[in-house]
Amino acid sequence: MRGLPVDWVLEELKDIARFSPDWVTEALEDMLKAQPRLRWALVVSAYLSGRINLGKAAELLGKHRLELQEEFLAKGIPIRLGPRDEEEAKAEAAIWEWKR
Repeated sequence: MRGLPVDWVLEELKDIARFSPDWVTEALEDMLKAQPRLRWALVVSAYLSGRINLGKAAELLGKHRLELQEEFLAKGIPIRLGPRDEEEAKAEAAIWEWKR
């Protein structure tokens, strides 16, 4: 796609998705499978902006939530936990540690 302006491509993909969402979904999935760094960046961006939570980020990256949490911490990515998430994370952490 060299030479095509990114903004233009994104707008056209949105238009195509209106009448053929499967085409766009399939193309994007293929692209994200071929470009794991882009998939990572996309998911981390959505997480950091608050559009998805840690559990959803882990699901999209094919990881356990605690595994992704450890990875985020190692990379300096802040962890956002709500009160309920914090209790669940503590319980999961205990089980995760026990399994090691």
